Amino acid sequence: MSTKTVIITGAGQGIGRFTAEFLLNHDYAVSLWEADAEALAEAEAELGAAHPNAQFVVCDVADEKAVQQAISQTARQFGRIDALINNAAIMQEKSIDELTADEWKAAIGVNLTGPFLCAKYVAPHLREQHGTIISLCSTRAFQSEPDTFGYSASKGGIFALTHSLAMSLGPQVRANCISPGWIDVSGLKKGHPDPEKLRPADHKQHPAGRVGRPDDIARMILFLLDEANDFITGQNFVVDGGMTRKMIYV
Repeated sequence: MSTKTVIITGAGQGIGRFTAEFLLNHDYAVSLWEADAEALAEAEAELGAAHPNAQFVVCDVADEKAVQQAISQTARQFGRIDALINNAAIMQEKSIDELTADEWKAAIGVNLTGPFLCAKYVAPHLREQHGTIISLCSTRAFQSEPDTFGYSASKGGIFALTHSLAMSLGPQVRANCISPGWIDVSGLKKGHPDPEKLRPADHKQHPAGRVGRPDDIARMILFLLDEANDFITGQNFVVDGGMTRKMIYV
């Protein structure tokens, strides 16, 4: 049986970068897609030699032709595509007075149109393999800090897109999403900056007692990839240390 192949978008940094290495170490073939060529080159330098089942593809998921070409490239190299992990995202923090229409469109393009395009063009491959789509939503789909309009709105769209995909592509293809809370990826950015120094207060505000780590999300992804869990579809899994269940009184 051939090695199962997973596409991860936005795989050059952060959760995507960690998850790519995590799945490679769990015997998956991984196609790492990334719009930032420098970040992708870093990932290739660090992972390529040790992982022959890793592929590195420059792709802007908001570009329809780029998505089609990247899927063809992945299918040519591995001969199959079993899963799509929609992870690529951008966020602007600007007031409604300062945020431009073009910036809004850019966030919606990468964060919501991108996952739609990836799902649209990978669907024939996933149907063939009875595969799965896992999209990164966010707790910001359900609550907000100020001035995160495009990000919050697009993540709300991911929540709805997920159950639409599950109803439309099932039973051949499952679709679920994961809503991370605060996941510390400060040391997983391009150039490998020093990790952010977290305060005791940062950890204590979480009912679980700590800020999240990338492996918290990667392990949930591994769970959802498992064919033994094929009764789970159309769902959103909140991985936030309990923060969205916490009542706060001032």
